[in-house]
Amino acid sequence: LSDDGQLRKVEAELRKRMERDPGLKDLVGQVRLSRTSEGIRIELIDKADYSMFASGTNDMDPRARRLIGLVAQTIDGLPHRIAIRGHTDAMPFTAPGRLAAENNWTLSAARAEATRVALSQAGIPDERFSRLEGVADTEPMNPDNPMDPRNRRLSITLLTG
Repeated sequence: LSDDGQLRKVEAELRKRMERDPGLKDLVGQVRLSRTSEGIRIELIDKADYSMFASGTNDMDPRARRLIGLVAQTIDGLPHRIAIRGHTDAMPFTAPGRLAAENNWTLSAARAEATRVALSQAGIPDERFSRLEGVADTEPMNPDNPMDPRNRRLSITLLTG
């Protein structure tokens, strides 16, 4: 299959799996697939009324963990290596008991690692992971509003190069 054909196949399969799960059906709009220069990107996007992680933490919501499990099932048989990138909004955070050195850079990297762990626990072999990146708020989905919840997202890229 061409990359575009593979993209359409992954997108259709993931959408079908989500729509069959009553607890995930309403998250379909928070998953976006696109073709990039690196490969096929699956983005899991926060919105105002649903976040994949507790604020300021890498504690993954159970529904987000189930969604990542469906992503793992969908990409399981594919040969591509995987890159994971964590994004935050521009909201600085401070949490009780946290180190002062923690910030959106460390948070985005910790969320990328939590996503890798969830994919691994769902059956993706460790050797498929190529890299993890935390990019904080440097690549906003909505550059006009750095605090937009949609800027908080995870990118799982199936590398084709």
